[in-house]
Amino acid sequence: MSNTANNYDLAWYAKGDWKEGLQAQPDESVNKEEFIRQYAKNPELWQKAFRFLASPEFPHLAEGKHVIDGENLFVNISEYTTKNEEDVPCEAHIKYADIQLMIFGEELMGLTPLSDTQNSTPYSEEKDIYFMEPNNMRYYLADTSRFFIFFPNDAHRPAVKVTDNVPVKKAIVKVRNGSKR
Repeated sequence: MSNTANNYDLAWYAKGDWKEGLQAQPDESVNKEEFIRQYAKNPELWQKAFRFLASPEFPHLAEGKHVIDGENLFVNISEYTTKNEEDVPCEAHIKYADIQLMIFGEELMGLTPLSDTQNSTPYSEEKDIYFMEPNNMRYYLADTSRFFIFFPNDAHRPAVKVTDNVPVKKAIVKVRNGSKR
């Protein structure tokens, strides 16, 4: 990637200042090039998102939707019990990127390119979601030490149990995409 997009490049990404003090690390699955492109389109929103995640109040938020910057940036705090893989649909979004960070507990997070899925349900514009069947799915451990970022070309399956179905609490920060589809 070139150094032409306001100095946002792989060296900038590796330095990590963009995390705004968040101690958790990006998971290896994060598409660095796509993150750099999206961040360059709207750095203020991404800065607000990571400042929010780094704040000491963040882990204590109640379940539900919390607005950070209107419909451009908000967080959904969810508490649930992890599920068996076959009970969790694979999903994708168009309007928003997801930053997903566990507040407590752990789960498996499945990821596959949207191009490697089939039989999608109709897109719900109101909920910014549609579901599909993955041809292949790679799983990553989601815990409090790392976060995931999913873009519109990422089909993901969250909430899968690691070994047992256990209670978890997770933040899903919704960052409006920098460009329309």
